[in-house]
Amino acid sequence: MDLRGKRVVVLGLGISGMEAAKLLHDKGARVTVRDQAATGQVAERADALRRLGMRVELGPDVQPGTDYDLAVLSPGIDPQAPIVETLHQAGLPMFGELELAYRFCQCPIVAITGTNGKTTTTELVEAVLVAAGKRARASGNIGTAFSAAVRESGDLDMMVLEVSSFQLENIVDFRPRISVHLNLTPDHLDRYATMEEYAYAKRQVFRNQTVDDFAVLNAKLSLPGLMATRITFSAEGLAADYQLVDGWLVARGEQVLEQGRTHLIGGHNAENMLAALAVADLYQVPRGVAVKALCEYQPLPHRCEKVAEIDGVIYLNDSKATNIDALEKALVAMHSPVVLLAGGKDKGLDFTSLRPLLREKVRTVVLIGEMADKLASAWQSAVPCHKAGSLAAAVAEARVLAHRGDTVLLSPGCSSYDMFKSFEDRGDQFRALVQAQAAPAL
Repeated sequence: MDLRGKRVVVLGLGISGMEAAKLLHDKGARVTVRDQAATGQVAERADALRRLGMRVELGPDVQPGTDYDLAVLSPGIDPQAPIVETLHQAGLPMFGELELAYRFCQCPIVAITGTNGKTTTTELVEAVLVAAGKRARASGNIGTAFSAAVRESGDLDMMVLEVSSFQLENIVDFRPRISVHLNLTPDHLDRYATMEEYAYAKRQVFRNQTVDDFAVLNAKLSLPGLMATRITFSAEGLAADYQLVDGWLVARGEQVLEQGRTHLIGGHNAENMLAALAVADLYQVPRGVAVKALCEYQPLPHRCEKVAEIDGVIYLNDSKATNIDALEKALVAMHSPVVLLAGGKDKGLDFTSLRPLLREKVRTVVLIGEMADKLASAWQSAVPCHKAGSLAAAVAEARVLAHRGDTVLLSPGCSSYDMFKSFEDRGDQFRALVQAQAAPAL
């Protein structure tokens, strides 16, 4: 892809937008970057790009113009936004950051998508491949933008990409050697009008694959018409190539690893490991090497992370649970009565389906954030609900409500942006609050 002298506009100055702009600049394009925000990290990134000689325009009144050869959308930019519609109407070719970086990738790609578990599975796949001596690098939605990591792709055996539905919306030729689809449950219905639209965006990960490629997918997913060789997994007793059977990860009928030997709990994490094991087998990773890597893998922060035990009560930080399915999976994995801390930004989801599980697993709920009233209305017939004005107040309330042997679980089921910078910020604050309670008085 020859970009020398091409006029390119990048919409959005998040991490992906910034790295896309740098890649375009390095390839000789004349880059303009536009973002309707104008403060904080966006302003800092704008200054950095201006120092490199790029034009950056910020603020709510920024208009994109149409005098360009190409537009690149950051994944956080809604394709239905007026600023995007203007470019569409002008007939301007439009890529996402994922597609742009793909055009310069010099190694095969393992792409991992799904509603939940993407980051854990991406790290698991990278871990088993690296353990076998493969030169693998994780990037994408996991933190390091693909546009940054692609610079070293010539020295890699494969790139392991976490890809979101937002990133897949604007692909053209993007073709992974192996595509992994972990699961599909309601999420982002503040961006997608229907579940069908959301599901369609996820399916794009298979769009350009051929009979020479592989599709690793949850056996629950009905995805007719795939060209790639299909490999299935399930932790729910469904017929599949890779299964969880009596606590064992089983590969095509062969017992491989007892889940209890790993640091990952719950059926959802079993499926993450089964998907990683399937990829490892495709790359002929020796079984013992893959098992050792899976056993040594430590779960990431904010994913059922044990924070402390205070007066016989365990505190878990599951701040990454930003939708119904993630919250449900966390509750299913619990084996002691739960005091649940939930709530956050409203994404248009219906939480009433969780009532039976709440009755079974939860002693009481403490609710915070924008969704507190809506969740109380959905759940109060199933479990006692309390509302707190802040996370600090919620943690204090949970300590009063919890009994010895209980688990206090922060698993919000909602995104964090009503009260926090990110789910990491929410989890970090929870951890600090709990650890402050655990610290001995001076």
